[in-house]
Amino acid sequence: MKKCYYEILGVSRDADGDVIKKSYRKLAMKYHPDRNPGDAEAEACFKEAAEAYEVLSDPQKRQLYDTYGHEGLKNTGYHGPGSSEDIFSHMSDIFGDLFGFGGRRQRDPNGPVPGDDLRYDLEITFMEAVHGVEREIEITKRETCWTCEGSGARPGHRPQTCPSCGGRGQVIRSQGFFQVSSTCPQCHGSGRVVTDPCADCNGSGLVNRTKKVNLKIPAGVDSGSRMRLSGEGEGGRRGGPSGDLYIVIHVDAHDFFQRDGQTIYLKYPLSMVRAALGCEIEVPTIDGSTTLKIPEGTQSGQHFTIRGQGVVSLRGRRRGDMIVEVQVQTPTGLNKRQRELLREFDEQCREQEEEGFFARLLHGHLGRHKGKHAETDKKEKVRGD
Repeated sequence: MKKCYYEILGVSRDADGDVIKKSYRKLAMKYHPDRNPGDAEAEACFKEAAEAYEVLSDPQKRQLYDTYGHEGLKNTGYHGPGSSEDIFSHMSDIFGDLFGFGGRRQRDPNGPVPGDDLRYDLEITFMEAVHGVEREIEITKRETCWTCEGSGARPGHRPQTCPSCGGRGQVIRSQGFFQVSSTCPQCHGSGRVVTDPCADCNGSGLVNRTKKVNLKIPAGVDSGSRMRLSGEGEGGRRGGPSGDLYIVIHVDAHDFFQRDGQTIYLKYPLSMVRAALGCEIEVPTIDGSTTLKIPEGTQSGQHFTIRGQGVVSLRGRRRGDMIVEVQVQTPTGLNKRQRELLREFDEQCREQEEEGFFARLLHGHLGRHKGKHAETDKKEKVRGD
């Protein structure tokens, strides 16, 4: 007496297709003959699981089985998968998920073939990246042959069905109980062979052509940005669409601007005197120059923000900011007079520093001394009481 198909797969009678498929895949991998060579019991379990799945994965067969049991299936002429070919024909979708050769998911070997995508690496300057630029590039690619319209055959002739694979594009070879599907070596998966090749493309259906393409690089791109030009890739065959062209942007470094996203950074050298006294400076920006006020006593490394002088966003018109970092420079190559002035300046600074230091020191010393006297007076008063 045959086992219940639901019991074989270990699922309930109301299990949906996904549950049934998952359970069967687990059993198929467990009892597969390649994993259990020479094990007759495993092979029997494998065939049982395959038969159960074939019935329960088919809505019509499952309805008959649920209503009339195994006898109901016999009345339709079904007696289960009797050969390895039968088993693997309905297993193709299961193992196709795992190994990528599922029969129902394969491309029609005689159908249209889309063209390949292409990549072009474009180098632009820093200013071209922040402002945008138009460029004309030249690419060499394979396009659909105009003579044979991508068929590869001489006009007036048609490709013939491949004798090796019968037009399937795949050949199947057996390895024991397991069957392996691979691309046909004669037609290379196309399912057809060209007996009278086109003179212009030598039967490939594609010809090399050089083409100029106009590009509009938007403002705000950065290194690594990609642009896609639909249909500008390689041509398709047998009526298939062309691929796409991907432009990958590479931005050159600038002499003094640096960029982080939408923010631009600038290091501005400033003399020690101007930093101490304060001043106004002309700062270069990506749009020209602007005036920046430096307050008195500015220290090296101090940052100043100029709003709206950064890079425009690719997703809108909002612009980033510009950060100016002041780098105070120590003077070098001084002449005699400059040294005298700096020494005089240094003496005055030291006098102020020393006066301030001794004033703080004296204030601290007197404060501590006064505190001690107050504590002594307090003790004397307690004793007098």
